[in-house]
Amino acid sequence: MKDGFIKAAAATPALRVADCAYNAQEIANQARLAAEKGAQIVVFPELCLTGYTCGDLFLQETLLMGAVDALDTVCSETAELPLIAVVGLPVRSRGKLYNCAAVLCGGEVLGLVPKQYLPNYSEFYEQRHFVSGREMEACTVTLYGRSAVIADVSLACDQLFACEDFPELTLGVEICEDLWIATPPSTKLAQMGATVIANLSASDEIVGKAAYRRDLVKSQSGRLLCAYVYADAGFGESTQDLVFAGHDMIAENGTLLRESGLFESGIIYADLDLQRLLHERQRMNTFETVDEGWRIGFSLPAVECDLTDRLFPRMPFVPSDKARRDERCEEILTLQATGLATRLRHTHAKSAIIGLSGGLDSTLALIVMVHAFDMLGLDRKGIRAVTMPCFGTTARTKGNAEKLADAYGVTLQTVDIKAAVDQHFSDIEQSKDEHSVTYENGQARMRTLVLMNLANKHGGMVVGTGDLSELALGWATYNGDHMSMYGVNSSIPKTLVRHLTAYEAERTEGELSAVLRDVLDTPVSPELLPPKDGEISQCTEELVGPYELHDFFLYYLLRFGYPPRKVFRVAKRAFDGVYEPEIIKQWLLVFLRRFFSQQFKRSCLPDGPKVGSITLSPRGDWRMPTDACAALWLDEAERL
Repeated sequence: MKDGFIKAAAATPALRVADCAYNAQEIANQARLAAEKGAQIVVFPELCLTGYTCGDLFLQETLLMGAVDALDTVCSETAELPLIAVVGLPVRSRGKLYNCAAVLCGGEVLGLVPKQYLPNYSEFYEQRHFVSGREMEACTVTLYGRSAVIADVSLACDQLFACEDFPELTLGVEICEDLWIATPPSTKLAQMGATVIANLSASDEIVGKAAYRRDLVKSQSGRLLCAYVYADAGFGESTQDLVFAGHDMIAENGTLLRESGLFESGIIYADLDLQRLLHERQRMNTFETVDEGWRIGFSLPAVECDLTDRLFPRMPFVPSDKARRDERCEEILTLQATGLATRLRHTHAKSAIIGLSGGLDSTLALIVMVHAFDMLGLDRKGIRAVTMPCFGTTARTKGNAEKLADAYGVTLQTVDIKAAVDQHFSDIEQSKDEHSVTYENGQARMRTLVLMNLANKHGGMVVGTGDLSELALGWATYNGDHMSMYGVNSSIPKTLVRHLTAYEAERTEGELSAVLRDVLDTPVSPELLPPKDGEISQCTEELVGPYELHDFFLYYLLRFGYPPRKVFRVAKRAFDGVYEPEIIKQWLLVFLRRFFSQQFKRSCLPDGPKVGSITLSPRGDWRMPTDACAALWLDEAERL
């Protein structure tokens, strides 16, 4: 395990009912295959050493002895494999028969976990053969093979299997129907500290059951902030009365990572991020752990997870599926507009003022304002779009601002600020030929001055346009575009701003759609330096780096608390073939430096609506001291 990643497998071997020796060999073969693929956890179906559908053969001494012999075989054949395996078999203790899961590692049986809730379906009577482990007291069981004692092991419901080498890995076990009850055993196991739940199942297949089973696995992994590995019985079980489909699944925190097809035997794999799960539990301060139950230690060698079975989308804020993306865009626009509409109504504002540059951020802010005014039934003329050309303004962006205002039917006002900025530069003895930060910020602050005073004049409020990516990088002029009376884009990263604008372009027509598409094609720029040959000379991404990288860094650093080495590792995988590793490292260092050094701007942000899981509002979402030192993060990133 490295960076908290571990590969897990759910396996459905092709069995023969009551042929324990054959089943043991099939299970051992699949365990070897799983180990070759890098898996360090492999889960097999319920009663897989005998077959689930043995019926009254479970009352036969021959089958019970054969099951223990088969367990011994699997232990021997997997002793050298760097994994933990969970297999199912019947176990007799104190004159009663239990449907058990055996947890194996290093050739030893670590412990046995009995099934707690037994079905009594009309078509199959499990209670005829087994007793529930729910009321049993924890005990030690001696497993006898045909010629010798295999092991003295614990038999208990509430026991965990904790990896001594990797504290992130703690395994809990439940069996089939245990998941289907109102309070599954896995709930307590997770509260005891289990990060991975193994479910050995033999769930018969009927029409519609697969969807319900899938929802159960996903929701339980989400409720418990855990990984859930579900292995289902399949080919080889008796079809005398029931059919088994081998529906294997691996889920993590509410997301289905991998799923087998129905009626297929084989193995599925998924890379689990256990470090991320622990971070989620830490953030959810209602997730309380207890120290009840047994805790059995085991050891695993360090096997680096190659992450071949886990996807890291380049744009984690943006759904890859178009239908889901459109649905998300509609929801976000509604959230933004509702937040602004509520603020407008509360303040009795007669108008709303926006600095409309013709760039992406101000275009999205205007879209939100239009939706908010429509929501309130207000005349769009109450929206005052102000274009303020200065030294860096190009005809393209100014023209697009004018076209947008006209297409949406809002009031357009042009305030040329060149003379005011010239006067200001003269007052502070700033040369126009010295294109320093003072030269740039002087223009930005003059624009904010104009907007604020127009808001006073027209009884309105200034709507901010800055986005989440700019806030993370501090790419805003303090008390310039940094300031407004309500920032509608404050929790929208740049990659999502683009898709929201594209969504608006797709559902509009004519001139409006055309100008929105041209805005999307315009390079991102603050336009604070003079243009070259009439074209934008100052491209933001050439200065601070690609926004798709910065949004990726932002997501994994803040949402899941990834350290720089882990961010770098998953970024290399996500952007393979797009950016070389040294380029990713270069911009990661820029992100870390700017993120820490620019906190002072985020400490006094205006209000704005939260629409996603990551925002940087100092009032409840990101409380970071302005004087925090980035040394630990930068030292780790420098060593990459």
